[in-house]
Amino acid sequence: MAQTTLLLLGMLRVVIEVALLALLGQGLLFVLAGSRRDANPIYVLFRTITTPAIRVVRRLTPRQIIDRHVPVVSVFLLFWLWIFLAWAKRTLAS
Repeated sequence: MAQTTLLLLGMLRVVIEVALLALLGQGLLFVLAGSRRDANPIYVLFRTITTPAIRVVRRLTPRQIIDRHVPVVSVFLLFWLWIFLAWAKRTLAS
């Protein structure tokens, strides 16, 4: 049972890592590509990967947070969730 839980925590942590790295890559391309970013296929790929995470965070955050800031909030929430999962995995492993 503990091995299954550790495996599930590890898999969830990998999904969080992919979303977090895609958000960071999307942010970097947002700065580098400027107004032509929607024509960049890598930016479109990053946007496709990050859309589910951004939608979840949009539902969790209050309406006072404007849509332009939701990706930044997503990075912080995903980072802390990633840290929590690492702590949980380490705690269960010992």
